[in-house]
Amino acid sequence: MSMTKYKGDTAKLRLAVIGSGNMARRFLKQLPDSERCELRAIGDRDPASARLLADEVTHLYEGELICGTEIEVITSDQVDAVYIATVHTTHAEISLRAIAAGKHVLCEKPLTVNHAQAMAAVDAAQHSGVRLVEAMMFRFHPQMAAVRELVRGGAIGDVRHIDAGFSFLVPTERHEPTIVTPDLVIPDAGGHEGRLFDPNLAGGGILDVGCYPVSMARAIAGAAAGVEYLEPVELTGDGTLSDDGVDQWATAQLRFGNGVTASLRTGVWMVDNNTVQIVGSRGTIEMLDPWALSVSPRVVVRRLGHVPEEQAFPASGAYALQMDAFAASIAGPEPEAISNADSLGNAAALDRWREAIGVRYPFERDDAAIGTISALPLRVPAPGESNGTGEGGRTTARIEGLEKPVARIVMGCDHQPDLRTASALFDHYVTLGGNVFDTAHFYLGGQAERQLGRWIANRGIRDDVVVIGKGAHTPDCNPEALTRQLHESLDRQGTDHLDIYMLHRDNEDIPAGEFVDVLDQHADAGLIRVFGGSNWSVQRVAEANAWARANGKRGFSVLSNYFGLAEPSELPWPGCLGACDEESRSWLTEQQLPLFAWSARSRNFFARADPSDRSDELLVRCFYGPENFERKRRAEKLAQDHGVSPSAIAMAYVLHQPFPTFAMYGPKTLAESRDGFRAVEVDLTPEQVAWLHGDKP
Repeated sequence: MSMTKYKGDTAKLRLAVIGSGNMARRFLKQLPDSERCELRAIGDRDPASARLLADEVTHLYEGELICGTEIEVITSDQVDAVYIATVHTTHAEISLRAIAAGKHVLCEKPLTVNHAQAMAAVDAAQHSGVRLVEAMMFRFHPQMAAVRELVRGGAIGDVRHIDAGFSFLVPTERHEPTIVTPDLVIPDAGGHEGRLFDPNLAGGGILDVGCYPVSMARAIAGAAAGVEYLEPVELTGDGTLSDDGVDQWATAQLRFGNGVTASLRTGVWMVDNNTVQIVGSRGTIEMLDPWALSVSPRVVVRRLGHVPEEQAFPASGAYALQMDAFAASIAGPEPEAISNADSLGNAAALDRWREAIGVRYPFERDDAAIGTISALPLRVPAPGESNGTGEGGRTTARIEGLEKPVARIVMGCDHQPDLRTASALFDHYVTLGGNVFDTAHFYLGGQAERQLGRWIANRGIRDDVVVIGKGAHTPDCNPEALTRQLHESLDRQGTDHLDIYMLHRDNEDIPAGEFVDVLDQHADAGLIRVFGGSNWSVQRVAEANAWARANGKRGFSVLSNYFGLAEPSELPWPGCLGACDEESRSWLTEQQLPLFAWSARSRNFFARADPSDRSDELLVRCFYGPENFERKRRAEKLAQDHGVSPSAIAMAYVLHQPFPTFAMYGPKTLAESRDGFRAVEVDLTPEQVAWLHGDKP
């Protein structure tokens, strides 16, 4: 099928609806009211269900509808965009399939089951040049815009608190149906076998409708601060779970950085008034039909010394407004109602709420065989292949003693909170062309090594990746502890060897030769391939290698110290050493010893540092200074010239040294990962490298 070319012009967006359940039916009732979209197709995993739905709505549409499987409809050249109305667990996979086919995507809430999946969908859409929008319907209704404007304008003074609930009682074998509004009847969820009670289908109230009050609270707190949204600095939760681990009802308490607090409620086994109240220093705003918008959407404003004021809004049309905003955004900026960044923040907050009450679905657990988010095999680029990230020759290098090429951008494994997030980040890094993972016995109390080992096993790519392990961290920095920790690391990772092994710290009370002897023994046994030191001085490395030469042993093949464009006044943690000084740089150049530069982005100094912002004590203590802010200014200038971020310039600086270098980073998001990897695209001249650093000619 040929790829469609809809650009948001006068022609209507040709839309396919994916799914044939209640949500699709509700959507299709309003689609004829859209000024910018027209229905062309209905797809479902069961094409017969798609045909049945098409027959139901045929009186609403002109012309023959295309019906078929999800993939058949997504790849049709008669379709420009898809609206996804399937169960939560399929949102990410279908979104990625549609994006890969060049189709714009309007995906029903929640955008995905968790933040890791949401990152993958957003990254894919932004990198592919198609529009992805979360169908959080109430955000597109004029009622929401009016409330945000009231808050921004100070109608009730300073916002203090938000109270929001969205719950319903699902018809089950134990309960008679309780109907709060007509839109909340869910006949296909009756009984404990329905999707809302199935942990394998991401059941429960938090994802199904709790996403609404979370989104509302973040938006209102943001409006109070004059921004699009705010993220909660604190989130606690409570609730009741089913025997299968699904949240039947749950509450959350949020606090935002501007002092606003929020109390949220949700559930599939609880009746609520389903309203929103915003409490200010001089009054309140109440939304009486904030979610379904089908009975009587009204906003009541009560202010001190004033008669209550009421605004009424249309009781329908939100889906059509949503569709038109989606279609318009294809030719312009993201919809004002909700951005991808907003959706990512909501997904992260929902993760926190679920984590607070102990809801983690079976397919998310750290012992699960978590597959790729697309459900397709992970594509491992061939050695040296650029994969769209720069020239292949700059992406990898060779280290003596290793048969595999080594990516020059190295993924740190100490920032991933769980396997689902680690899997998304690691998969993404590999597709960019990366193959080196840096971990340590010390990281996250062993969780980092277990997650990495589990991911490698799930993907079956141990022979394709280079694993760096580290041990003998202070106070257990001695040959005996090294041996014990090495075996524990191998066991945690489920592997029989580590490609590179480094001492995590140095202990100068022990002769360097004693460390060399035990490392050489482990190399003889095949447990490690090459070894070196992290946070070792070049003098101690020279001592170790002199001992090795004199005694017929292997020496240190690598060093891993801090090295970056921003030079620290002190290093963040005890026992750390840098290699920014002239003596270290000269020795590394003379010896041509590969340096793995940890924190190559200088703790995100080039992205986050602001002389007026001193909230990050560690960043301020280590990197704030006039020389570094001048280097930041120069990096920003080169970043504009090269079309990359200042952080990518900082990493490129590391890669353009007269000795072999590898830039280590620990991205927490896919956007950070992609941004950092762009360093391999940057070609700096020796003069630019010197200018960045401030060297005198």
